[in-house]
Amino acid sequence: MTAIRLNPLDTAWLLTESRATPNHVGGLLQFRLPDKAPRDFLLKMVADFRGHRTFEAPWNQRLKIPFLKNPLPSWVIDDDIDLEYHVRHAALPWPGGERELGELVGRLHSTPIDLTRPPWECTIIEGLDGDRFALFIKMHHSLIDGISGIKMLERAMASSAKASLKLPPFWAAAPNKVARVSTSRPTPSVANATAAAIEGLSAQARSLPQLAAAFGKIIRRIGDANDGLAVPFDAPRSVLNGRVREKRRFATQQFSIERLRTLASNAQCTLNDVVLALCGGALRRFLLERDALPNKSLTAGIPVSVRPKDDEGTGNAISFIVASLGTDLADPGERLQAIRSSVRHAKAHVQSLPRQAMTQYTLLLMAPTMLTLLTGIGGRTPPMFNITISNVPGPDKPLFFRGAEMVSIYPASIVTHGQALNITCESYAGQMNFGFTACHTSMPSVQKVAVYCADALAELEQAYLVTPQAAPDPAPAKPAAKKRSRKKAA
Repeated sequence: MTAIRLNPLDTAWLLTESRATPNHVGGLLQFRLPDKAPRDFLLKMVADFRGHRTFEAPWNQRLKIPFLKNPLPSWVIDDDIDLEYHVRHAALPWPGGERELGELVGRLHSTPIDLTRPPWECTIIEGLDGDRFALFIKMHHSLIDGISGIKMLERAMASSAKASLKLPPFWAAAPNKVARVSTSRPTPSVANATAAAIEGLSAQARSLPQLAAAFGKIIRRIGDANDGLAVPFDAPRSVLNGRVREKRRFATQQFSIERLRTLASNAQCTLNDVVLALCGGALRRFLLERDALPNKSLTAGIPVSVRPKDDEGTGNAISFIVASLGTDLADPGERLQAIRSSVRHAKAHVQSLPRQAMTQYTLLLMAPTMLTLLTGIGGRTPPMFNITISNVPGPDKPLFFRGAEMVSIYPASIVTHGQALNITCESYAGQMNFGFTACHTSMPSVQKVAVYCADALAELEQAYLVTPQAAPDPAPAKPAAKKRSRKKAA
């Protein structure tokens, strides 16, 4: 049996798994029913899904538990997949809206995946208003990251309704020939593990000067409030950073990308800066209402993909940057410019590293957090950063499956001790879709954060979208007019 060894980052997602902190990610895909769809459209889809026995990697990969002979975890092909387990059918009391759908997804996302099987589940959801249905697909993070997940989604769907009519289920969509999982990798064993370790140490040794310089810079900047570079473990304690419990909450928000880009252009910043500013403004208001806003700004850990554009493999290929969210600033314009500066410094810091040092840098950066989770003290120590915020680029054109147009996709991500809220954004067909995944106990009203993001966008537009009377200043933009919102946080 051919086995594929997990890389260290993927293995970490397995080692830190617990009942209260399952490490799976998900996607809520909403579709519009085809015109004149029969009443049993979804019932037939469930039956067809459960009867389709062709599988492509990684959908047919099962975790092999390590033993003395093969001490490292690995993926092996599972030839006996129980689709009655993997494919589920759920319904909302009609007409189900976004709130009811979010509550169902929160419950589905709360349950750990059975790691003795291929680590994925697909739930077909009916009962939505507006002639819609949804699929909620979740998969363990050790098997997939956001970028690879998007590529798997794109190859499983079509660009027109007609071309999508006879598509197989997602797990049967074949990757491009160049993206097929290689079976020539050595079987994990003590000898092969030793060889891989020596190779890794050699690569790490070559990168030591750059790694030492990078971490030396971080250590020197800790506590330096006058520097634009936000650093790990310099975040304030907040209600977001304690212990979490099993139950999850899930909420969504959606904005036009053109609307966000117009704001970014006027503010002379990036689209991602605007996304962070919306999150910072929403979190500031949420914490103010709870009388729990730290005096020091919250920081965000932002995953950055280091996967080559032509790589359609699975697993994780990411690094992290840490940036300020400007939650200590009441003025929305000043907050956005503080975020812009912080992100620019963080990117310059990571980009100073060579590509071959990225994995070592990420592992060393995440090692303290992994240790707190492994030792059971996660959520009881100072946080590395207050919240994870991801922005995943998705398809820019509408996609179809079985004649149904996908109208939105909302990502659901990981909540763990010390990180009670995760915000992940995914672009699709001109829309930016926000998924808010939270611990039910720590964030019982996470839908408020979603609503406050819309209010934060309106405030930024009020500050920047004013026609200037003079030529624009080439320096970083300032708010065009100081207009204070008449809304007052409770």
